[in-house]
Amino acid sequence: MPPPSPADFLRRRLVGKVRGVLNDVAAGQQPVALSDEALFGRDSPIRMVHAGVVSMLVGGIRSLLLQMLHPHALQGVLDHSDFRADMHGRLRRTARFIAVTTFAHRDDAMAAIERVNRIHTKVSGTLPDGTPYSATDPRTLAWVHVAEATSFLEAYLAIVRPGMPLSEQDEYFRQFALIARALGADPVPESKAEAEALIVELRGDLATSEAAREVARLVLSQRPDGAPAAVQRTLGTTAVDLLPPYARTMLALTRPLVSALPARMATRTMSETLRWAFRQR
Repeated sequence: MPPPSPADFLRRRLVGKVRGVLNDVAAGQQPVALSDEALFGRDSPIRMVHAGVVSMLVGGIRSLLLQMLHPHALQGVLDHSDFRADMHGRLRRTARFIAVTTFAHRDDAMAAIERVNRIHTKVSGTLPDGTPYSATDPRTLAWVHVAEATSFLEAYLAIVRPGMPLSEQDEYFRQFALIARALGADPVPESKAEAEALIVELRGDLATSEAAREVARLVLSQRPDGAPAAVQRTLGTTAVDLLPPYARTMLALTRPLVSALPARMATRTMSETLRWAFRQR
């Protein structure tokens, strides 16, 4: 067998690096297999958006920053998570859940949703002011969902496909709503306009706090083993740039100015490079 070409060697190295970040290789975890019997068709908007590795990483960071502005979601993380010691593990588990529910066989997708629902029944407690919270609360789940959906889509539009038609963006929300409802979220948007309206409606549930700002700093500073620091800074800079102004203010984050454009260009370059590597393997 002839030795691999330099291009083949580079592709394999890139694919291996990405799989090492997104999968628990030490535990023998394998990449999620694509299925023709998934909840969504191969060329559907949700599968296109969720296939963007770099945009999903940026969207995931943006989503976590938004979610921590909801006191109930924040307290659940503080009380029932080892995120300070295992932030990468938390991000990886979220990424795998999205991959399974989007790309795997529908039976595996529904089993993953049921596992999360069982976990949520055990996540409850009280806020510092004595207000009770529960991870099964539909309104809290609605905020978590709309933060994720808008973040993944905004990152995809910014990094991968700025010209995505509005009809496909609306279909993305309709498809993602299937997963949100199965997790117990309510209300759930089924179009981009509904998502934007829901964010306005839920803004009153949000609050700034030192704990939220601490989590934001941790999210932006964490770096998976083997990932270059410059890559993490680029992803974080782009995520902060894509945040709505009210969220940056509440989290005491400064919008990148001089660094925003180079970071956006770098994420696009990374995205195209990984699309090349995974397409060609």
